[in-house]
Amino acid sequence: MKITLLGTGDAIGTPKIGCSCPQCSHATTTGMARLRTSLLVENRGHCLLVDSSPDLRQQLLQYGSPHIDAVIWTHGHYDHFMGFGEFYRVQDIPPVYASDQVMDYCSGIFGFLSFEKRIFRPYEPFSLFGMTLTPFLVTHPPVQTCGLLFDTGKSRVGFTSDTNRNLPEQTIDLLRDLDLLLLDALVPSEITTIHKHMNYSEANALAERIRPGDFRCVHQSHLLPWDLPHCGRDGDIFEFP
Repeated sequence: MKITLLGTGDAIGTPKIGCSCPQCSHATTTGMARLRTSLLVENRGHCLLVDSSPDLRQQLLQYGSPHIDAVIWTHGHYDHFMGFGEFYRVQDIPPVYASDQVMDYCSGIFGFLSFEKRIFRPYEPFSLFGMTLTPFLVTHPPVQTCGLLFDTGKSRVGFTSDTNRNLPEQTIDLLRDLDLLLLDALVPSEITTIHKHMNYSEANALAERIRPGDFRCVHQSHLLPWDLPHCGRDGDIFEFP
């Protein structure tokens, strides 16, 4: 299993349009960026896209134009599904996996595309491309949002998607013994007024509670410094048996 972070940014991305903060200035000067968060998961010759961000065209071009065999939508927020239209006249429209609520909402936006809709239910594992995938509930009000566990039988990777720190106990139990945890960390630790996401300290505390072999923060805003430990960067690659 190979996982590529196609993007590690929030809904706005870094650099933010019109912003001259230190992080955005550094990004503009160096060409670094935090595109909107999505993952490319490769296993047994197949490519699975987790969330189709608005930056999808740029992301796929940057990482070799892989043929996408399936897509998963974690929830119905703009920055996690609106790029799906980029498949139009590029390749056969891939099938999409999502919960029923998410599928109903997101597929309605893409009525001009014909694609296979495959419904999953939280905590019910299903097999795909030689992996066992288990969707799990996180806490990202007001919309239903699912994270994902990827299990090859030899390695386990968890992705929380957007969430605050109040994960269901069933989710915490599921995320034991991970090789890698990818988790939401929207803002610096001193900002404590964000209730739909985690700040950097909360993300680190959750990782300490779950104790994965390694972890990376994703869904980061332009407010997070570039040099914080365990912050994922666009293009990071993780390979597992």
